[in-house]
Amino acid sequence: MAIRQIREEGDEILKKKSREIEVIDDKLQILIDDMIETMHKYNGVGLAAVQVGVLKRVLVIDLYDDKGAIVLINPEIIKTKGEQEVEEGCLSFPNQFAKIIRPMEVVVEALDRNGKKIKIKAKELLAQAICHEVDHLNGEVFIDKIIPGTLEYVNPNENNS
Repeated sequence: MAIRQIREEGDEILKKKSREIEVIDDKLQILIDDMIETMHKYNGVGLAAVQVGVLKRVLVIDLYDDKGAIVLINPEIIKTKGEQEVEEGCLSFPNQFAKIIRPMEVVVEALDRNGKKIKIKAKELLAQAICHEVDHLNGEVFIDKIIPGTLEYVNPNENNS
């Protein structure tokens, strides 16, 4: 496993649409493992392959609960319900946070890392994370969806105690 370089604001790849995954092979498994390790290193909740420079429809999410990392290959949100105003950040936009409107609940269909079809009904933070990462796969970034006037820059060197 390896830590991959995260593509950041201004990198054109972040605006590109990712391609469907046709074959689940060893190369994809290595990418998934690297994405999980990279996400954990930077304390992220989710990471899409495009954020590490790979235009493939795969994402990983970890809510740091007892369930471990979720892997979604070729995810498709098939249902949304409700709205929630949430604060979001993104590993590709370091130290930037803003409020955004996301669905309160989503249903997503995808393949797991073994190629098995799965359907996840997600609420609140998991729903938010799925929407955020699927946006990445579609070439969309949260900064384009923020509620005007809510963008904040946080200086990581400041002591917030």
